[in-house]
Amino acid sequence: MSYTLRGRLESPLAAALVPALAAAVLAGALGEWWPLELVALMLAVGLVLDVTVYHRLIPYQPAWLAVPLGALELGLTMALVVTLGVGAPLGPAIALFAGAWLVAQLLGHAGFPLAHLTYAEDGGELGRAGRGLWATAPVALAASLGVAWALQPPTVRLEAGVHPGPLVLDRAQRLVGEPGAVVRGGIVVAADNVTVKNVSVVAGETGIAVQNAQNVVLDGVHVSGASLDGIQARRSQVTIRDCSVSAPASDYAQAIDISFAMELKPSVVEDCVISGGREGIVTNLANVMVRGNRVEGTALRAISLTEMSMGMIEGNVVRDANGVGIFCGDYSHCEIERNTVSGTRADTESGDPSRLGYAVQANFYARATVEANALSANPRAVGSFTGGTISAAGPR
Repeated sequence: MSYTLRGRLESPLAAALVPALAAAVLAGALGEWWPLELVALMLAVGLVLDVTVYHRLIPYQPAWLAVPLGALELGLTMALVVTLGVGAPLGPAIALFAGAWLVAQLLGHAGFPLAHLTYAEDGGELGRAGRGLWATAPVALAASLGVAWALQPPTVRLEAGVHPGPLVLDRAQRLVGEPGAVVRGGIVVAADNVTVKNVSVVAGETGIAVQNAQNVVLDGVHVSGASLDGIQARRSQVTIRDCSVSAPASDYAQAIDISFAMELKPSVVEDCVISGGREGIVTNLANVMVRGNRVEGTALRAISLTEMSMGMIEGNVVRDANGVGIFCGDYSHCEIERNTVSGTRADTESGDPSRLGYAVQANFYARATVEANALSANPRAVGSFTGGTISAAGPR
């Protein structure tokens, strides 16, 4: 079929109404708006390709070409999903795209020709229905944006000053601190879709505790003086970025602990600064990406993926750790790449040969792959114990 430029715009716009409605219903049911974001990206990719590529290079478009073009649009859409940080789970996102693509094919090959008998002769234009579409498209867009806006959790502003804790967040919300906002005694997150941003937390057993919650974001939080964990996540999925954890109140305090969440989508700890404590970042039975952090002065290990964890430790700077810098332990699978580890100290007082200043270590049947790490001024660069293995990363 040979499409006119107007036909290339009207047909996909009309076909997008069905998946847009489905996405609005799905977003309402889930309490999330990634379905609407995904449909918007799908439509934007398709229209841009129609105008800039297809109309110029494919004046006649045979039916079979819909499959490779659909694969191209899927790849570009998913690339945008990743680049823009759209929180769409991979499987449901592909299923939604496939459903929208199938609807477009059914309408293009059967629905539109039956509704508008000269559809093919008009190059995909929809006649009076098309003109109505141009009038209703802005209304549909406004309605979709209204649904998306209504689904967003409320934003709560925390005023400057010291607020007594523990502060319990048991419903979806965005807690945003004004400059100088401090919570003394901790924050507990016990609901999905919570964001805590630009808040300082001092004292308490745990600075910020996340319990049985998903899609939690801790952005720009500063924790000091915790006696157990600076940030603790249990059976939860979290994104922790641009944080700082310092001044632990006990010798056993850990900075960030993410545990018991292997069945959930990966958590992320990135661009945080950690000083002191027993362990800087530690995971237990969890899937975690640890990247771009600075960890120094820890008493046991700086970064640990252990107890059957999985994840990547990438682009971190580790300095002045006691005993071990980066640790992969207890049947965990770790990718350790492009980290800088320096100044690890031998813990001779422990009497443990596995703590004699290893920059990178695999222990107790853990499997670590390493690539392009900068290891300097450490008594020992890499080591493995009790069935642990360290190997170079293979070609990609």
